[in-house]
Amino acid sequence: MPGDSIAAIATAPGRGGIGVIRVSGPLAQSIASAVTGKALQPRLAHYGPFLDTSGEAIDHGIALFFPAPHSYTGEAVLELQGHGGPQVLAMLLERCLQLGARHAEAGEFTRRAYLNDKLDLAQAEAVADLIDAESRAAARAATRTLRGEFSRHIHAAVDALIELRALVESTLDFPEEDIEFLEKARAFERLDALKVSIDGILANARQGALLREGLQVVLIGQPNVGKSSLLNALAGFEAAIVTDVPGTTRDTVREQIEIEGVPLHIIDTAGLRETTDPVETIGIARTWEAISKADLALLLVDSQHGVGDQEARILQSLPDIPRWTVHNKIDLTQALPHIDCAAREAWLSAQTGAGLDALRQALLQDAGWQTTPGGTLLARQRHIDAIRRAQTHLNRAREAAHHALELLAEELRLAQQALNEITGEFGADDLLGEIFGRFCIGK
Repeated sequence: MPGDSIAAIATAPGRGGIGVIRVSGPLAQSIASAVTGKALQPRLAHYGPFLDTSGEAIDHGIALFFPAPHSYTGEAVLELQGHGGPQVLAMLLERCLQLGARHAEAGEFTRRAYLNDKLDLAQAEAVADLIDAESRAAARAATRTLRGEFSRHIHAAVDALIELRALVESTLDFPEEDIEFLEKARAFERLDALKVSIDGILANARQGALLREGLQVVLIGQPNVGKSSLLNALAGFEAAIVTDVPGTTRDTVREQIEIEGVPLHIIDTAGLRETTDPVETIGIARTWEAISKADLALLLVDSQHGVGDQEARILQSLPDIPRWTVHNKIDLTQALPHIDCAAREAWLSAQTGAGLDALRQALLQDAGWQTTPGGTLLARQRHIDAIRRAQTHLNRAREAAHHALELLAEELRLAQQALNEITGEFGADDLLGEIFGRFCIGK
């Protein structure tokens, strides 16, 4: 750990009723005494003036001192809670810097908490995820991960792997008894049980990643088939302009909605057709760009004429992503709303709302969302990648179980290494820099 002290404004930029300055490091106590003019008792709120170099009050507020290791970072920590004016906070931060602290880097407080074993890496990432949560479900999932529930699942799997590795590696010196010894120790049953456990962790992590990242859904089709009407109906307000004039939408319009707490980023696009209009041509180009980045495409067609040659050409031109065909305007054909999940087709009316709820549920199902017993744990793509690698190594270990014990031992080691990356027991410095560099200053 660096021996210096860091300081930062921990509250959001702008004006507010309260602003917080946070200091962490060996100088926190001396800075507290200089700023408040008195020695602070640990974990006790002290109200009074915050003093500048001449002894004049910069502000009045509450000072809290937490001695190491009983603090968020594991170091001595000072928090100064004053009025949330930008100039007041700037002067107070400048005073802390004059007393020997330096500006904190992005995520440095939480990074120090991780390096001082106050949090593991998955919990540290959950701090940022809780701040960035875009839905209540995501916030609850981030809180569960921050409490260490996700890490406990990973640690349990790692402990099981360590026991299994110990059994396997202890037999390598006695090759004449190896298989019989492992069978008596139920090593292969343990390996199968571990694989089932990892499968469950991966399923939960996928749900957590979906909660965190959401789903990019792009609305495409010919002009005037109701793409903007569907966006407005899903969003619940007039997010896009709707007229009877074909080509009204010239650019992509983005709106976020929630379905059972899962964020869906809905992108309305310009109608796909041949045109000489230069503005509409740019809009169509942006439509294809949005399609290339989407997780799911909804091709809207007018139910009065169905899928024609133009729609068929659009479908043929789509990249390899899941797609639904949505037959809109059934209010004009008197058709009943219904869903064909096998064919990925839906019949609805964006105008009246008939069939919308069924489409919402179909989109969730298509995304792989399902209610997780005990609650979803927020996860990131790197966690999923690590679990998948562990899964691969366990499958290889099972294949090598009866004929190549050295290979079995190596695959188990690699599986453990992959899981350890999630909580940070194994990881490179550049990984830490990438993770904590995405945090806000003061956290």
